Amino acid sequence: MAKKLFIKTYGCQMNVYDSARMADVLAPLGYGPTDNASEADMVILNTCHIREKASEKTFSELGRLRQDQARRQAEGSDMIIAVAGCVAQAEGAEIMARMPEIDIVLGPQTYHRLPEMVARATRARDQRRGRGIAKHHGAGVLDTDFPAESKFDHLPEAMGSQGVSAFLAIQEGCDKFCTFCVVPYTRGAEFSRPVDQIVAEARKLSAQGAREVTLLGQNVNAYHGAAPSRSNGDGSSWNLARLVRHLAEKVPELRRIRYTTSHPRDMDDNLIAAHRDVPALMPFLHLPVQSGSDRILAEMNRQHTADHYRRIIGKLREACPDIALSSDFIVGFPGETEADFKATLRLIEDIGFAQSFSFKYSPRPGTPAANIEAQVPVDVMDARLQEVQALLERQLIDFNRATLGRTVPVLLERLGRDPGQLVGKSPYLQAVHVTAPEHHIGEIVDVEITTLGHYTLGGVLAAGPAALPLPERAIA
Repeated sequence: MAKKLFIKTYGCQMNVYDSARMADVLAPLGYGPTDNASEADMVILNTCHIREKASEKTFSELGRLRQDQARRQAEGSDMIIAVAGCVAQAEGAEIMARMPEIDIVLGPQTYHRLPEMVARATRARDQRRGRGIAKHHGAGVLDTDFPAESKFDHLPEAMGSQGVSAFLAIQEGCDKFCTFCVVPYTRGAEFSRPVDQIVAEARKLSAQGAREVTLLGQNVNAYHGAAPSRSNGDGSSWNLARLVRHLAEKVPELRRIRYTTSHPRDMDDNLIAAHRDVPALMPFLHLPVQSGSDRILAEMNRQHTADHYRRIIGKLREACPDIALSSDFIVGFPGETEADFKATLRLIEDIGFAQSFSFKYSPRPGTPAANIEAQVPVDVMDARLQEVQALLERQLIDFNRATLGRTVPVLLERLGRDPGQLVGKSPYLQAVHVTAPEHHIGEIVDVEITTLGHYTLGGVLAAGPAALPLPERAIA
């Protein structure tokens, strides 16, 4: 009998990829997807520890799921509840202690073992029923190890389709140890998948209809995967630039290649040159800087300066004049002065971003920054965040406005809300709505941009070829 699986995904693109692969792992057990958590035979919360109050949100959601689980048990059925991801990795024991009804808690490196975990949880449930015990008594499965073997070596070859735009994990973990970040503790040390494995997965995605792939990693441009077996048997490794060139050559059906998330320390000249040389590599880069103050960057252990970041952007724009940029900013990091904050505003003004993400600093238990005494008052952080977001919003609007009247190539991905409408992405990761026949899904079409929404663009199919690039800095 078919069983229903509901996965709720929080956070980054890596979690989106992990959720898809967890569904692949569970498919041989008869689990198929459902959009309704209350009717699911198994629910997985794939959590993220980066955002503020991540743990509280997880426990709140688990509280609601416990009610659904109790209802299903009263009806004679059941629901397996699992917590995965970074909150599970960091706080697995506490989750089990606070909510013994949870069947499985697993870290990001162990989801290839889900079938075994489900079997153990099911046996425990059946034993409780056999003894007439209605409720859980701490018999859940906790697996937050960092296995010696890579999970990627044990995932099934069969993959569910991700559609026209797909994610492909090539690197995991982090060795940078920024003082505000939990990733090194929840994802482990940096690990890169072999080139052959990545190419094989890219070909599967392409065969399923993917025309764009985003290469994923916590520090994706620190990639150092084993070279292809046929080309080199000496155990050498390839960097991200070489991998991108190889994918563009070996899987030409993937018309667009992106990568995220990058670190300025690993943005080398080879990768910058790939933005010049590889047409499939999109002219859009997410390169988090976090702050424009050298003093704060040092406190964050970023190991780069604001001017180092500016020089990288200068090289990128020389190699690819139409490149659009995105970044991350943290305001109110412990000890941040008004002068430090103004330095961040200057950097944003100097560079100009097409889009960005900005957050108030919030302490993460176990990170060095959480123990710094000079915490910035909340009202100061609120005011600074509003100022940064207002500036970034103006830059986003200016960037999108510069696209009006231009013709850009758009990869059409799915149906829109309105009849006859399709939605796709520009090379600069802008969402574009256009009236077009459904058979164009999966194609790259030239669209003349005619309307500007708050975060999206609208256009019509163009008669002539796309006119690129946008002006330098892509700011009107």
